[in-house]
Amino acid sequence: MSVLKSKRSLSKMEFYHNARKLRKELTLLTLREFGIHSRGRKLKEGAGSEPEGFHDELIAEFSRNIRLLLRNLMYNLTAGNTIYPVNEAELVERRLYQDRAIVACEQLIQEVMYGLDMLPVKASVFMPYVSMIEFEVKLLKGWRKSNNKFGSIVTEKKDRRTEGL
Repeated sequence: MSVLKSKRSLSKMEFYHNARKLRKELTLLTLREFGIHSRGRKLKEGAGSEPEGFHDELIAEFSRNIRLLLRNLMYNLTAGNTIYPVNEAELVERRLYQDRAIVACEQLIQEVMYGLDMLPVKASVFMPYVSMIEFEVKLLKGWRKSNNKFGSIVTEKKDRRTEGL
């Protein structure tokens, strides 16, 4: 028997699936060069030599930075998810990877916002991606919070070992 879609809860790996979708969507946006059609340096008429346009290098830099942050996000998610903590050191290491994934999301938001400031792109182009990133942060914080159950398991194991001595 299946459950209605509206009654389903998020899967335990929703943070991972959302991150993969986010990576794909933002990579495609960078490959489309943020939807900018006319490139090159243009000068304003009558305003001297003040540049009006942008450089191809700027688009390449934003694209590279965004893809690098997305890669770091996925690396940290994968590393954190592969650790099944059985001691305090592993618990701390897993938490560190989770924190780094959240940091990558926050850095990604800052890079997207800077791109919005620098590139001739409407805010409506970036806002769906910012929403996806914010949702990813929410999912990651939930995943990090669920780590507490491992903390109690590790503490119980530690208590049992110390009682046996």
